[in-house]
Amino acid sequence: MGQADIAERVGRMIRADIPAVAASFLAAQPMVVLAAADARGRLWAGQIVGTPGFVHVVDAETIAVDAHAAAGDPLSEVLRDPARIGMIALQPQRRRRMRVNGLARPSDAGIRITVDQVYSNCPKYISRRDVRGYATDSVSPPPRRSAEPDLGQRAAIAAADTFFVATADADGNADASHRGGNPGFLRVLSPNLLRWPDYRGNSMFMTLGNIEVNPRCGLLIPDWSGGGALQLTGRAEFTREPGVFATGSQGSVDFTIEEVIDSRGSGPLRWGPAELSPVNP
Repeated sequence: MGQADIAERVGRMIRADIPAVAASFLAAQPMVVLAAADARGRLWAGQIVGTPGFVHVVDAETIAVDAHAAAGDPLSEVLRDPARIGMIALQPQRRRRMRVNGLARPSDAGIRITVDQVYSNCPKYISRRDVRGYATDSVSPPPRRSAEPDLGQRAAIAAADTFFVATADADGNADASHRGGNPGFLRVLSPNLLRWPDYRGNSMFMTLGNIEVNPRCGLLIPDWSGGGALQLTGRAEFTREPGVFATGSQGSVDFTIEEVIDSRGSGPLRWGPAELSPVNP
């Protein structure tokens, strides 16, 4: 990809401990997104929400998440046992994000993560949003499951300005990442095939590197205004054809859907409308 020198330089920011600035950032967040594989090896991205402080640092190598994935989320089953996970904390209000990869173990309150990698990313392609409310008494109906998205779900996918990606390397080390762009950048090519442009980011190639060695992949498309999300699992393939599928892209990713879980309109956290990133192509 012609970015080896940049990747080597940027990669030095990855740490095996948790700096104080990262601890403060995590403690302020009402939502994190986790990536993990289920018993069948399928990758899922799921969100866990709580009042700020529910994610907090225990020591220099341990993060506590004092909440559980919602009922019906595949992660609620996965995280009952030790699991390799990726986690991303996104702060849309300030266009900030940080990522953690490591081993999660169940705890009485949720999970404890022993970290392997801790690092921040640039603000590129993050839509700005503010929290509108947190409904502590919300009741979540059971999510709907299907083999492919229906017309309404396809419309929600095509309207997305943000989604999250779960990938893992050949050894099962998981990673959670963010993708953003103008609505329509995530395209529905057929009932079970999506495509998105890969815009140039930090040159770390965490996501694309994983897809290269392990095509299993999961997507999370949040329902920002109503709570909940669309969760998709399937397989991804990267095609390096710069600019062919979208202006400013260094290629594209095709995602073949194998299962859909729809929990939109549920969950306690509500966000306001998006202010799209000014650097979106």
